[in-house]
Amino acid sequence: MVVKAILQPQEVIASEDSCAEWMRKVRVVPSLCKPAIQAKEEGTIPQAILPLIPEGATPLNDVVSVWRDEERWTYFVGIHPIYAHPAGDKCQFRLVTAQLIDAGLCRQVEIIKTFGVSKSSVTRALKKLRNEGPPGFFQPRKGRRRGNVLTPDVLSRAQQLLDDGYTRRQTSEDLDVPYDTLRKAINVGRLVERQTMECQQATDKSSRSAVDADAATGMGTACTRVVERVLAATGKLGGGVSEHFEPCHDVPGAGVLCALPALISNGLLDGLNCLGKVKGYYTRMQIIILLAFMALWRIRTVEQLRGKPPGEFGKVMGLDRIPEVRCLRKKLDTLSDNNAAEEWAAHLSRQWMHNDPDAAGTLYVDGHVRVYNGKQTKPPRRYVSRSRLCLRGITDYWVNDAIGRPFFVVEKTIDPGMLNVLRDDIVPRLLREVPGQPTDEQLSADRYECRFVLVFDREGYSPAFFAEMWQQHRIACITYHKFPREKWPEEWFTETQLHMPGGETVTTRLAEMGSLIGSGDKKLWVREIRKLTDNGHQTSLISTAYKLDNSSLATRMFTRWCQENFFRYMLQHFDLDALNEHGTCDLSGTEKVVNPTWRELDRNKRSVTAKLANRQAKFAAQTLHPASEDKPIQYKKWQCRKAQLLEEVEHYENELEQLKASIKQTPRHIQSSELPEEHKFQHLASGRKRLIDTVRMIAYRAETAMVQMVRCQTVDSAAGRRLMQDLFNYDADILPDQTAQRLLVRVHGSARPATDRQLATLFEDLNAAELMYPGTQLQLTYELVGLTSASAEDGVT
Repeated sequence: MVVKAILQPQEVIASEDSCAEWMRKVRVVPSLCKPAIQAKEEGTIPQAILPLIPEGATPLNDVVSVWRDEERWTYFVGIHPIYAHPAGDKCQFRLVTAQLIDAGLCRQVEIIKTFGVSKSSVTRALKKLRNEGPPGFFQPRKGRRRGNVLTPDVLSRAQQLLDDGYTRRQTSEDLDVPYDTLRKAINVGRLVERQTMECQQATDKSSRSAVDADAATGMGTACTRVVERVLAATGKLGGGVSEHFEPCHDVPGAGVLCALPALISNGLLDGLNCLGKVKGYYTRMQIIILLAFMALWRIRTVEQLRGKPPGEFGKVMGLDRIPEVRCLRKKLDTLSDNNAAEEWAAHLSRQWMHNDPDAAGTLYVDGHVRVYNGKQTKPPRRYVSRSRLCLRGITDYWVNDAIGRPFFVVEKTIDPGMLNVLRDDIVPRLLREVPGQPTDEQLSADRYECRFVLVFDREGYSPAFFAEMWQQHRIACITYHKFPREKWPEEWFTETQLHMPGGETVTTRLAEMGSLIGSGDKKLWVREIRKLTDNGHQTSLISTAYKLDNSSLATRMFTRWCQENFFRYMLQHFDLDALNEHGTCDLSGTEKVVNPTWRELDRNKRSVTAKLANRQAKFAAQTLHPASEDKPIQYKKWQCRKAQLLEEVEHYENELEQLKASIKQTPRHIQSSELPEEHKFQHLASGRKRLIDTVRMIAYRAETAMVQMVRCQTVDSAAGRRLMQDLFNYDADILPDQTAQRLLVRVHGSARPATDRQLATLFEDLNAAELMYPGTQLQLTYELVGLTSASAEDGVT
C-alpha cells in the first residue's frame, strides 16, 4: 500500500478569547495554555518548564511532547497535558500544532520532523489561523468546480503559483482545481512549470563519470564529499552523512525511487532501533534503503555491487557513492549483531499483522529447504521436492497470508518435522501476535468459533494434531485429505463460485459431508469438502473450521498455491537460497538428532530385507517348477540351485534377526553433542542473512502493493510484476528544487504507450502520498518523460 500523508500541519490560536472558545472542543487545560499566550503577547520569555517527558511520549523538544495511541493524541508541556484530540481528527491536529507554534512552545521544524509533514502545509495552517481564526479549520470545504474550471483568471493565478515554485499538488489545492485537470493543462502547454536553476544545471552521465574517475586519485572513486569523509574518519561527523541530492539527468536505476513510498509503508524504516548502531560515514537508515534498492534492482549478493557504478547508485540515494563491498559487509555484521536482525524481523511481523488483521486471520505454513553446497560444515540431508533428491541444507518454515505476503520464517538446521515446528515454534508465537482473536468468553459462548485458521499441505496431516489444536487452543486447521475413501456420486456436486483473494472469480463443483478420521482414541469428526474436476478426479480437503461455509474453506485451501508461487518467485528474483554469510556457529549440544549408528543399522536392515525377499521369491519359483528326473543333468543343476537359494535364505534370515536385535539395543535419537566426530556438524551463521532476508520480505510486499495498484482488466498480476521489474531499472532524472522543497523524479518512458499510461496513473497515486524523502525536507514527486498529451488525455483503458 502507498504511504498516505494523512496528517497535515495545522494552525494556531491567535488570541486568549479564541483559545477559550477552542478549549471547550479539544479539552485544553486553561491554566497551562494561558501563560504561554500571554507571555507571547507581552514579548516576555516565560519561565522554563522542567523537561520531564512522560513515559512512552515522543518529545518535540525539551519542553513539549506528544503521547499517541490508536484512539487519542495528548500533548504535554513538561508532565502536564494541555491538548488532546482524537487520533484521526486532522482539523484539530492542524489547530493544535499551530497553537503550539504560535504560543512559542515549539518551532515549525520540530512539528515537521516529528510528524513527517511538509513545511508548506505548516505554513498554510499558521496563515489560516491568523487570518481566519480557529473557526477556519472547521468550515466545510468548498465543492469542486465543474465544467470548464480553468478560466483565464484561474490560469493566470495557477501560472503565478507555478512561477513562485509551488508544486502541482500545492497549486491544485490552493486553487481548488482537480490535480488531473492541472496536469493535463501543463501537458498540453496551457501552463508552464517553473524551471529552477538546479534543473538547468543538471549534470549528465558522462560528466558525472569524469568527476567520479578524477576522485579516484584522491580518496577513491566517486568520493567527492571529502570534508564529510574526513570528519567521519576522525570521528567528528556525528550521526553520519546527510542526504544531499544533486540535479542529475539519466541516472541508471533511478526508477527504483518509485518504490520508496511502498517500501516505507511496509515498514522499511520502522523499528530500526532494534538493529545495532553503526558509526562512520553511512547511517543505519542509508544501509537499509540500499539493501531494499538492491533487492528491487535484482542485485542478489553484496559482491555483485562490484560491477555497478557506485557514484550513479549514490546519486539515487542523495550520496556521493554507495559503500564499498567490504565496508557494506562490516556494516551488515554490525547491524545484525547480537540477534538484532531477528528482533527487527519479529517487530515487523507484529506490525504487519496489526496493520492487516484480516490477512492474519488465515495463515499459510509450508517448509522450504535451503540447499547448502559449501564445505564449511555438513548439515543433515533432507528431501528436496524441486530436485527430487536428498541434499544437505536448512529447512525454513514460512508463514504467509492468502496472497503470498510473508509474515515471518522459522529456521531449523535440525528439522523435527512440520507438526513439531507448528506445535513448538509457530503456534505459540501466533497466539501472542495475531490481532483480533476472540476472547475466552466469546469462545465459550460459540462452540464453533476459532481464534484463527492454519492452512498447510499433506505433510501436516494428523488427526491427533487437529484435535489438539482445536481442544487446547481453538485453532482451526485446513489441509488435504491424506486417505480419501471411495468417490462420491457426481450428482452430489453443485456449481459454486469462489472469490479468490487476488480478485479472481472461479467457478467449480463442490460437495461436502462430515468425515470421521483417525483411529482409536484419536478419532475426530471433521468437515470434508471435495472438488470435482473436468476429468472426474475428486480433490478432497478436510477442516476443523466448523463456522466457515464450504466455499470459504475451498477458497482458503486452493489458495495455498500462493505460497508455492512465493517460493518460486523469491528463488528466481530475490535469490532466497543465497549464502550471504560464510561462517558457522556451534550448536547448543542438546538438540536431538538421528543416531548415525541406528541409521546405518536401519539401512542394512532394509537392504537385507530386500535381498531376503528376492531369494525367497526365487526359491519359491524353483519349488513350483522342478526339473524332470528324466534329465539327470538339469535335475542335478536344479537341486544345486535350490540348495544354494535355501542356504542364502537362511543366511539372510539369521542376519536380519541379528540386525533387529542390534536396532532394539541402539537408541534412535541422541543429542548432537554425542555424535561421533566424523558426523558432527555446525549451524550456519544467520545474522547477516536474516537481515537481508527481512529486507527482501519488505521488498516483496512493496512490489506486491504496487502490482495491486496497476492491476486492471488488461494487466494481471504477472504482467504487473513484469511492469514493476522494468520500472525499477528505468533511467530517470533526479531534479531537486530547494525553493519548492520538492524532489522531482522524472522517469524515462517505455516503448509502449499503454505502459506509459499505466505508469502515469501509478504516479498520480504516488504523488498523492506526499512522501518526504527520509532525512530531507524534499517531497517526492514523480513524472513520466515521453507521455504524450493524447496519451495523458486518454488515460488507461
